[in-house]
Amino acid sequence: MRDRSVRRRTTGLSALALAALCVLTGMTMLLGYANKARCTGPEFDESGVSRSDVSARSSRYVCYSDLQYLWNARELDEMGFPYATGGITDEGELYGSVVEYPVLIGVLVWLGSLFVRTDAGFLAASALLLAPFGLLTAWWLGRLSRWRALWWALGPPLVLYSFHNWDLAAVVCSVGAIYAVHRYRATGLRRPALLAAVLLGIGAACKLYPAMFALPLALYVLTGGAAGARDSAYGRGAADARDSGVNRGRFDIGGAFGVLGTALGTFALVNLPFAMIGFEGWAASFRFQLRRSVDLTTNSVWYWGLRPLVAEDRFEALVGVLSPVLVLTSFALACALGMRHWSRGGAFPWVAVSAAMLCGFLLLHKVHSPQFALWLLPFLVLVPVRTGWVIAYLLADAAMGIGFFRWMYLINTDQPFAVYESFAAQAVMIGVWGRAALLVGLFAAFLGASGFRFPGSSPPRAAADREPRPTFAE
Repeated sequence: MRDRSVRRRTTGLSALALAALCVLTGMTMLLGYANKARCTGPEFDESGVSRSDVSARSSRYVCYSDLQYLWNARELDEMGFPYATGGITDEGELYGSVVEYPVLIGVLVWLGSLFVRTDAGFLAASALLLAPFGLLTAWWLGRLSRWRALWWALGPPLVLYSFHNWDLAAVVCSVGAIYAVHRYRATGLRRPALLAAVLLGIGAACKLYPAMFALPLALYVLTGGAAGARDSAYGRGAADARDSGVNRGRFDIGGAFGVLGTALGTFALVNLPFAMIGFEGWAASFRFQLRRSVDLTTNSVWYWGLRPLVAEDRFEALVGVLSPVLVLTSFALACALGMRHWSRGGAFPWVAVSAAMLCGFLLLHKVHSPQFALWLLPFLVLVPVRTGWVIAYLLADAAMGIGFFRWMYLINTDQPFAVYESFAAQAVMIGVWGRAALLVGLFAAFLGASGFRFPGSSPPRAAADREPRPTFAE
């Protein structure tokens, strides 16, 4: 009986359970699409843009989508091959076939626009392109974390943001990298780690954030992964340590640099053809993001916390320095704490460190777009933090995601919108500061999570053979 229980804990969901999980995910995304589609049509102008005051509708009914907005803003009805023509003006305006996203998102935008003539058609085509990424993410999360993946399948972020932007393409790459490392270990650590690095490089060519996870993955490889841990509950034993060529007295420097080089090389190889076809257009997308100002729409603590304290002419320059410095500091702190854990006998907790780094980025970056919740949600599934953290974050994010658009509606229709007059404004304040406080707490919670092992990642041993468990591990 005990052996059967152990097997259940160390394997993922059955194929039938995974299929059910994907069905639930599909239904949630379908609900999200239905919400976004409320902002389209029923009548369109000659460029295929929805009439009937879409701006007011999108804020009033919380159905705004960057997918629909981009149709008109970037004239996608006339779009050529992405980045091949165009650039950015001195005023920061994009023109030609340039979109403000990394190249693979540009390709998805172009594919979604090929056979449609309206913003409603573009929304539907883009949703069809993105939906498989959401389903595959659910499948991998189910394999890795069993029924905790229901947080992904049924979570409010999937309703609010699945088709708000193109982030699902980057999310699936991040989760796929973790899956590659922790489900395919028969050939040792290096090969799955390099596969994961390729996925992180592809993810960075969708949205840049997956690139940050290459550093903790490299440290995981450097220290021997699970084989580098003294605790047999997480390690693979002496034989596996010899097979990987790593033990606690020997670092795998070549493997670590291989991970970093593979991730960077993959990103470069994906970008190279676009840079060769139209360098000005390709570079314009990066220049656009670098020049983005910190305003009301960025939803960051910098706008709400620092702007009232600093002169307007100094604010942007100050944030331009403080934000990246503090983001990098949070990365260094997360990695240092991970190495401290490894030095005490556990495996370097690269997934927990990656989650903490993401918290630091979301808190301290100058922009916090609503759909960034999709970036963090898989880590709330993968790292077994307490349920209270998950619920609190989802509530704060929903307050922000819904309250912000309702607040914009009140402002644009000259209705009372002050904090003491409007529940929507109060929801925004709860969202901004509640979410910020939770990101600080989650930074610590991820790094302090109890020891965990992904199902199937390593066979358990008898309790008598185990040393005391470290505070957290992979």
